[in-house]
Amino acid sequence: MTGAGRRAPRSRTRSSADADGGDDDVSLREAKSKLKRRRERSKYGSTIPLFNSTNLKVVLLISVVAFFIILFLILHLVNSTAEPELPRAVTPLPAPKIMDLTQFQGEHRESLYWGTYRPHLYLGIRARTSQSLMAGLMWIGVKDGRYHLRHVCKDEDDLGTYGWTKHDGREFGHQLLADHGMNLATEFLKSKVDGSGYGGDWAVRISVDINKSEWNEEFGKGAQLFFYLADEGGNVLNLSRETLNIHEDSLLASGSRLDIGNWQLHLKSTDDLELHYSGFRTPHFHNLSDLVEENLASQIRNHARLQLSDSSVYSPNVLVFQIIGGFPFTTDIALLSGTGSESSRVEERVSHLTGTSLTSQLNDKKKAFDEKFEEVFNLAEKVDSESISVGKAALGNLLGGIGYFYGQSIIAIPRTLNLKEHVKYVSYWPAELYTAVPGRSSFPRGFLWDEGFHQLLIWRWDIHISLDIIGHWLDLINVDGWIPREQILGAEARSRVPEEFVPQHPTNGNPPTLFLVLSDIVNGLKTNKFSAKDRSDIYLFLERAFVRLEAWFQWFNTTQSGNQMGSYYWHGRDNKTIRELNPKTLSSGLDDYPRASHPSGDERHLDLRCWMSLAADCMHSIEELLDKETKPSKKYGSTAKLLSDFELMNQMHFDAAYGAYFDFGNHTEKVKLKWKEVVVGHNQAARELVREVLERPKLRFVPHIGYVSLFPFMTRIIPSGSWILEKQLELISSRSLLWTDYGLRSLAKTSSMYMKYNTEHDAPYWRGTIWINMNYRILSALHYYSKENGPYQNRAKAIYEELRSNLIRNIVRNYQQSGYLWEQYDQVKGKGKGVHPFTGWTSLVTLIMAEAYEKI
Repeated sequence: MTGAGRRAPRSRTRSSADADGGDDDVSLREAKSKLKRRRERSKYGSTIPLFNSTNLKVVLLISVVAFFIILFLILHLVNSTAEPELPRAVTPLPAPKIMDLTQFQGEHRESLYWGTYRPHLYLGIRARTSQSLMAGLMWIGVKDGRYHLRHVCKDEDDLGTYGWTKHDGREFGHQLLADHGMNLATEFLKSKVDGSGYGGDWAVRISVDINKSEWNEEFGKGAQLFFYLADEGGNVLNLSRETLNIHEDSLLASGSRLDIGNWQLHLKSTDDLELHYSGFRTPHFHNLSDLVEENLASQIRNHARLQLSDSSVYSPNVLVFQIIGGFPFTTDIALLSGTGSESSRVEERVSHLTGTSLTSQLNDKKKAFDEKFEEVFNLAEKVDSESISVGKAALGNLLGGIGYFYGQSIIAIPRTLNLKEHVKYVSYWPAELYTAVPGRSSFPRGFLWDEGFHQLLIWRWDIHISLDIIGHWLDLINVDGWIPREQILGAEARSRVPEEFVPQHPTNGNPPTLFLVLSDIVNGLKTNKFSAKDRSDIYLFLERAFVRLEAWFQWFNTTQSGNQMGSYYWHGRDNKTIRELNPKTLSSGLDDYPRASHPSGDERHLDLRCWMSLAADCMHSIEELLDKETKPSKKYGSTAKLLSDFELMNQMHFDAAYGAYFDFGNHTEKVKLKWKEVVVGHNQAARELVREVLERPKLRFVPHIGYVSLFPFMTRIIPSGSWILEKQLELISSRSLLWTDYGLRSLAKTSSMYMKYNTEHDAPYWRGTIWINMNYRILSALHYYSKENGPYQNRAKAIYEELRSNLIRNIVRNYQQSGYLWEQYDQVKGKGKGVHPFTGWTSLVTLIMAEAYEKI
């Protein structure tokens, strides 16, 4: 039931029996009859005493007092037991869920049940269910002469590389990990055969070797792996036997679950391996490596050996298996579902998922991936073989980084709500999210504006996975049409996020980039890019999604609108900060990109206006496609026309003196950070950087040339024959402003905020470095204008070709040198910076290679 459908007991309407008289009327008649009999009995000598007038007054007074006491108690009881009304921020939109569509049930749902859906781990497997049987890999690595247990993806592990070099998003993946001279390859394969349970079976192959030039044999001539199973539902995992010997019997563990029935875990290897184990019981699954470390530490203290204890607690829901082998070695691990039936053919299925049979299947999957990659992206004639391998790794790690999360977002309650004073946060409803993630180490969770860019790549590879992901996101819309911009669902996700960033603010938005991919898909429908079956599924998806998209659009159009018609501004900026050089605009996705120095309701944010133009145009296209009639107040065509009005855009955002588009707001350039003595704690002085304003701000254009200045160009609002287009091309190609040999920098070198720290510790983020998502959109617009007739067509084409070449060359060079795709790239030397691997929107390099751009 939706939150809007909840009712307090005293607000419930009467039943049909009440309306017709029913039982209450019968009771009333009986009461009247009894009263009549009592009166008759009193008249003819009943046992009821007779009262005089004084006694009657006393009785009446007592009765009145008793009446009010009883009434007070009843009201108090009702109020104390009535269910409190949910804040609107955590009330779901009362509309049918997209994920309830038939196309996401049955075979589709089962085919995606198992996957590498724990992207924050170097290898983590789970099912798309809230209480899953999970698996993961740990191993002991060596760094700086010390042993370390690897499990969760961490930058401080300083691995030479890790990431899925190939992954189809469904059944197969191949990953390489380089850990200071020790190299691991992990391969994942799913299988659905007769006898298997729901979701089928899966297998993992782990191969370990060393780079002799980097590995110091003082740290051993073999590797120690730890492969584990954990049941979130608390189901008991049964160890096959106390002494593990894979040459006698491959069975390691077994159990039973409602979703997959009876299951078994098997391990097979032709190498000489030593196995140990330990069993635990815990309700917490985000720190399983702690349990292993504690067990190993105890063994070292008590027995001077680095191996698990070969013991288990009673009824464990976590089993860890230690696999010790000399370099090199390979081991195959297979999980079989539905093993309880007589026709389960366990031995045959184990053989099918291990050894030479597994080798053959993995080779077939690699070949199939390569063939589909070329069919979809057609890179052979566009880039060299080294670039193609990077393009495959970009796609592979994006698909391999798709995760499944379940939990409740934490929502910050606006002060205007009349809740109890101590309530600052409430929980969103329990929800699931199937989504790609930006980066497996620092950002292994869902980010709303990132996801639109991810899907530009994923829908071209697998439209059904893409619709599934978009559907999950849109099902998170609340009754007001808002979606939390960062999804921190479940203990595993929350354990990686600083506490101050966990609460989501229902007043703040995020760029609605899902309209980018939806526009692209709608264009694909118009140009017959899909099969008849896929077309039907997309139409049904859009039909179900329309009410949610409407709510989302209307939320932006009302809550983020500015004081002037057709203007918008990002809410959530801190107008009271004294420590930020320029108050951040986190909701825009561009974080510290310089905006008006003094946030106010008079701001006009150019990028948000352009996002709204794109969204309105997309809504109009879907509306026409579905032949829908909408209310006059929701005429998306007229809204799109207003927001793409070139003259109106120029009046509100174009500065002829600069020849550039800008934000507008209450602004001064005379702002700096200055060290001051500040009293803290018990009258103790401390030196802090505090913002100092040297000039009164005034309403004006905010004169910072950068990505925001190019949004009208990216959105293709500028006519191909306009002199302003020439000015945009000049800004893009100017080395003194945005142009580098590695891509376009985010902020011009001439800006007063260029590469400036925003606080003592907040290094510049969107203040000069190169970001691939914005470069992709600028390339897309250059490609568009290079095809449009006009005086600047050839100039656009020349800039396009050089920028595309620079971006591909630098990203490929960095990948070859560092083993990673990066969050951003340095504008001076082109070196990768920030989070890595960042195969979120940096994976758009594959589309840049393919020259496949969004159609808007």
